[in-house]
Amino acid sequence: MKQFGIIGLGRFGRRMVDELLKADVELLLLDKNPEVIETFKNSVAAAYVADALNEETIRHIIPKDIDAVIVDAVDNMDVSILVTHYLRKMGVREIIAVAGTDQHGEIMQAVGATRVIFPNKEAALRIAPTLVSSALFNYFPIAENMALAELKPPQKFVGLSLIESDMRNVLGITVIAVRRTEDEEFAFVPGTYRLNAHDTLLVVAPDEVIGKLSHVRLSGGASGATGAKRSSDSNTQKRRSFLQHLFRRGR
Repeated sequence: MKQFGIIGLGRFGRRMVDELLKADVELLLLDKNPEVIETFKNSVAAAYVADALNEETIRHIIPKDIDAVIVDAVDNMDVSILVTHYLRKMGVREIIAVAGTDQHGEIMQAVGATRVIFPNKEAALRIAPTLVSSALFNYFPIAENMALAELKPPQKFVGLSLIESDMRNVLGITVIAVRRTEDEEFAFVPGTYRLNAHDTLLVVAPDEVIGKLSHVRLSGGASGATGAKRSSDSNTQKRRSFLQHLFRRGR
């Protein structure tokens, strides 16, 4: 059975508890708020009311061989930095940190986070394009300059089969599934399926292609899935190097 820890039960942390409880996993929770811990203590393997700033507490509660730890202390940068540093010193393999800004995310990577989540930024990236475009119904960045999207079929392909349209080579998009009406679910269809103007296509494609088809500018980048985007700016690199040096000195 996989084992996960969640340190700091903010909005994202609580949502992760709800989702992970649906799976067959063991959860260890730590938060300084007794009311929050009380809410989950009977549903998880262990829940502790404790100060995450205490390194010995972290070492006592979190096993070194735990599968992953989520650090959700987005409202207290000092706590998130120190906790992530403690976990990295312990040798925890995967540390998922929640960040509120790009700068916060850069610091979290510098001190040991293997993945950085930006809940608010990710939500904005997903929702804004669908508000602007009448041809784009869902948009989910899955990698740098690559996304999963729901689109109407381009007019010039209506009436053609998927094979005849050859959209992968002509446009650079891969059609995964098709929804014929709003009341239906997405379904896999054969290459001989003929496109209808009322269809909705579930596709994977570069942001540039999705933007052209939906007539909306997309910023791209799956920050929530792949971590904070690494900047090439010299000041950013200097700040990261300084932080890494600082924490190496503290070991």
